Amino acid sequence: MYALTHCTLFDGERLHRNTALVIDGDRIVALVSEQELDANLPRTGLGGAILSAGFIDLQLNGCGGVMFNDAIGTETLNIMHASNLKSGTTTFLPTLISCPDEHMHRAVAVVRDYMSRHPYRVPGLHLEGPYTNVARRGIHPAEQIRPLDAPMLEFLCDHAGAIAMLTLAPEVNNPAHLQRLSRAGIRLSMGHTGADYDQAMAGFDAGIGFATHLYNAMTPTANGRQPGAVGAVYDASGVGAGIIADGHHVHYANIRLAHRVLGERLCLVTDATAAAGAPAGFDHFDFCGAAVYLRDGKCVDDQGTLGGSALTMIDGVKNLVQQAGLPLEEALAMASRNPARMLGLDAHIGTATPGRVANLVAFDTNFNVVTIVVNGQLSS
Repeated sequence: MYALTHCTLFDGERLHRNTALVIDGDRIVALVSEQELDANLPRTGLGGAILSAGFIDLQLNGCGGVMFNDAIGTETLNIMHASNLKSGTTTFLPTLISCPDEHMHRAVAVVRDYMSRHPYRVPGLHLEGPYTNVARRGIHPAEQIRPLDAPMLEFLCDHAGAIAMLTLAPEVNNPAHLQRLSRAGIRLSMGHTGADYDQAMAGFDAGIGFATHLYNAMTPTANGRQPGAVGAVYDASGVGAGIIADGHHVHYANIRLAHRVLGERLCLVTDATAAAGAPAGFDHFDFCGAAVYLRDGKCVDDQGTLGGSALTMIDGVKNLVQQAGLPLEEALAMASRNPARMLGLDAHIGTATPGRVANLVAFDTNFNVVTIVVNGQLSS
């Protein structure tokens, strides 16, 4: 048992000063006034840093120079985890974009095994496609976008325990299939979609409860008569969304608007690629057959199409505060508490409160990560 002291603590709802966080084994057991700490309890001072629950990234294609699609295996997940820790992320959904069935089979098997050993590091797989609208494919390979067939429907439902999220387009999928996937326990997300307002709302009625990278690869609110998929997300009850705060995917004014409307249903995501946290000199990578280049912090192909991001979660939090103008508490909640709730894991992770796993990040006022705690183990 030990205590983390000399910090500003965000517990998931508000900031606390002069408050120590006590860890026993892999769990947080108490938040205590520093003046009331047992004098014999070992302490680690954080030098005035801000302490929060570790960040949770719901959409991570790759980082640290690797892409999950390129090498679907444990080593890739370990590299992604090591890179994540440098930017405060302790939980992530490895994201597989549109690819052949056999790659999806392998990804499910790899993630199922990995999450059995690291349940709060990787609580499941995010399948982004291939059951989307080719007209809104973005950089996804057109030849891989296809309808959901009966064998894959059976496979997905049979392995729902390893699939945390499935991004699809409601207008090109059978509502009965959506209902079955949702009943199996897969969280359905609307993305890469040409759905109009009515089609999106029908998708929500069939079991879709989230929107992948809000504003991107979906129909916008074109005018007062056409709310589009974005308007449907805003109008629906209980539907959440991920948003990429890198300054390239979404204007910061739209981030403020999304936060004002969605509140606790809005989650920070990176949609990161190999470029995030990559070694020095890294300037391009393969995105499922497309060459993507890192140019001025933006990941683009030869046509200028965005191919994921180079964003890290700590930089996303920084951008939410410094560029979008959100309060620090709201930015941190978008990176930790809100995604934990979306995953249904808020009883275990996502807040710095007693009973939760001691997955924590401490960072200074310049948003530099200074300390990480994983399963109660402290590192810097």
